[in-house]
Parts: sequence; C-alpha cells; structure tokens
Amino acid sequence: MSTTQLANEAGGAMPPATVRVWDPFVRTFHWTTAGLFVLAYATGDRVEWLHLLAGYSIAALVALRTVWGLVGPRHARFSDFVRHPRTVRAYLSDMMRLHARRHLGHNPAGGAMTVALLAMLASIAVTGHLMTTDAFWDSEWMEELHAFLAHAVLGLIALHLLGVAFASLAHRENLVRAMITGCKRSEPGA
Repeated sequence: MSTTQLANEAGGAMPPATVRVWDPFVRTFHWTTAGLFVLAYATGDRVEWLHLLAGYSIAALVALRTVWGLVGPRHARFSDFVRHPRTVRAYLSDMMRLHARRHLGHNPAGGAMTVALLAMLASIAVTGHLMTTDAFWDSEWMEELHAFLAHAVLGLIALHLLGVAFASLAHRENLVRAMITGCKRSEPGA
C-alpha cells in the first residue's frame, strides 16, 4: 500500500515516517535472553540440566552482544549509548520533570540499564560456571552470590520495564513494538 493510500485511510493524515533502529541481532538477543532468563530462574535447582543449558546459552549471547556492541550497526554500538554517569543522572532528572529529550536509540538511562544487565548476566554466568568446578563445588557463599545476582537482575528488569513504560508514555511511542519490529518513528533531533 502506498503512502498516499495510507494517508487516505487515515483521514488524510500522513502516517509518521519510521526508521529502522534495532537490527535483527539486537532484537533477537533481547527477546531470547529474556526468555532464557525466565527459564533459568524458573528451573533453578529443580531441573539442573535445563538450568545449565539456559545459563550457558545466556553466557554465549552476552558474549556475542558484547562483540556486537563493538562492531555492530550504529544503535547497537556501546559508543552510541554508553554515557557518563552525570549525563544519566541529568536525563533521569529531566525524565522526572517530564522534560526528557527523545532519543532514536537508547536514551542515557536505557544505555546504563543495558550495560548493567549485561554485566549482571555475565556475573551470574561466571558464578554459575564456577559452582561446577572443583574449587567451588558445594561452595555455599558462591551459591548465595549466584542467587543474589539473579534476584538483583529481577530488580533491574522491574526498573527496565518501568523505564520503558514511562518513556513510551512520555514520548507517545510503543517501545515494545519498536523492539519487535526494529522501527521507531523518525523525528528531527531524535
């Protein structure tokens, strides 16, 4: 359907232009990692082989995402969204006053959350792997650290979901749909 046909169906209003922001790897990484985390968390000590499979899969995905953060397309690169903590604090302050600028890629808070989640998932994977080694087999403190990190990720996920909901409402765009389709509306200065 042409743009003109879409405009006619929309009562004469032109639909907003969109631009591809999230590449297929970033989108697949995001949803697959989320699903695998739920699986790993749910299986815990109950289905050890499945828990290990999910954990090692997450570790592999985090490693791939880290490489993609260095060599991937613009909005996948860490250089596009990793900001100084001062910039993140200023963005959060603006967000609380409902004056936060819209970003086409990750906003400063979203970039900080991405880094935090990657670091935490990597830490969970490392502690999980260490528990399978002779040095840390049956190590109670390592098990407690592993569990603490997994619970901390739940907190980060809750903050992430709140941030996505808040930004979606503030900027009148569906960020969940953008992470499915890869597209966001294009606006000057975004």
